[in-house]
Amino acid sequence: MSIPVQMEFKFEVASSVPKTAKQEVEACSPFTWDWVEASVWTERMLAALGNGVRGGKWFSLIDKVYNPRTLKVAWKKVASNRGAAGVDKISIKRFRSNAQFYLKELERDLRDGAFRPSPVRRVHIPKDGKKTRPLGIPTVKDRIVQTALKMVLEPIFEKEFLTMSYGFRPGLSCKDALREVDRLLKEGCTWVVDADIRRYFDTIPHDLLMDRIREKVSDGRILQLLELFLKQEIMEDMESWNPISGTPQGAVLSPLLSNVYLHQLDLTLHQNGYKMIRYADDWVVLCRSIEEAQTALSLTQSWIEQNGLRLSPEKTHIGNSLETGHGFEFLGYRFEAGRRYVRSKSLKKFKGKVRSKTRRTRGDSIEKIISDLNPTIKGWFEYFKHAHHHTFSSLDGLIRRRLRAVLRKQKKRPGSGKTERDHRQWPNAFFAKRGLFTMQDAYVLARQSR
Repeated sequence: MSIPVQMEFKFEVASSVPKTAKQEVEACSPFTWDWVEASVWTERMLAALGNGVRGGKWFSLIDKVYNPRTLKVAWKKVASNRGAAGVDKISIKRFRSNAQFYLKELERDLRDGAFRPSPVRRVHIPKDGKKTRPLGIPTVKDRIVQTALKMVLEPIFEKEFLTMSYGFRPGLSCKDALREVDRLLKEGCTWVVDADIRRYFDTIPHDLLMDRIREKVSDGRILQLLELFLKQEIMEDMESWNPISGTPQGAVLSPLLSNVYLHQLDLTLHQNGYKMIRYADDWVVLCRSIEEAQTALSLTQSWIEQNGLRLSPEKTHIGNSLETGHGFEFLGYRFEAGRRYVRSKSLKKFKGKVRSKTRRTRGDSIEKIISDLNPTIKGWFEYFKHAHHHTFSSLDGLIRRRLRAVLRKQKKRPGSGKTERDHRQWPNAFFAKRGLFTMQDAYVLARQSR
């Protein structure tokens, strides 16, 4: 269904959380947060966060960022995530060899106001076949500073975020968002607004984003650091430029900043009584009627346009998820005709991983290949185990056929492992004996244990 004609709406600046939304947020007191960094967020600061600070704004935070303990914890987080070297070619391994010196240097530069981020090295990673997605690779030093900033700022904004937002938030995951979708569908909210922002991470207006930050943070040094990272030079091949909008994908701060910007959309839909489930820039609004869905989409479209963004017309639609052909896709699943399926792109990606691990020219033993395959299969099944069960038996068959083709090649016989003779020579029990994880068996076992 096409996007309806835009309707008139009034938007209040939601600098404070409405009463009902506030109850949702305060259901979990900051004192129960075990994810905050204790060296930054002391009991005194958590108490201030829970009770509210004077004027609703936080001052004097920069000292928390350049605190040696904060930088040390930030470095450990960056090191554990590994990642490639930036434009300065200082890898994790090289930084580790002289970490004490580098951290002392960062502390001094941040304390003196002399820190300036290095350019971001941009690369392109494969996406959906022939397409690619740009990814920024900051230097290790910049990743450490961004991580320290995130540890200081995240609790301030996490206190305000609503429970409809699930992406890149402590204690929340894709599975939590999917459970909420299931719950609302079962309650009769089957008309769905499936919206998509065109190039969201590249188009967030810097001035409006900084206005959102200033609503809660008044430390000029912190604000200056954030602006430096937003305007960080990007280098690709022999070209370089400074972005005028967006948050670079790959930056540590990017998920938090994107949630800060869309928090106002969460509030707008919540205040108007709509049920939205959002994971970063991917969201759906579940409604009880087509009229309600059309109004929700118009409201969303108005907010998007007033905040410097654009909806993607080809990826935004309204549909009744109970009808065949009118379902919606969310977080790897497709919801249609009252059932959950694996999205075709997710299936294609998984099959690609299986094929890469089962090349006929691979010289490893079948036991080694199965050992290599199992973690991939188990991880995929654990996420998609709520999909229609026909998917699992079909994929199990594909995997065994690929393995039979490998065995044929090892016996110097051509063929793709699809013949009845191959099946008799290497039956399903042959692979089960060697420990191959089968999704259909895991699905049946999971149903029996309910």
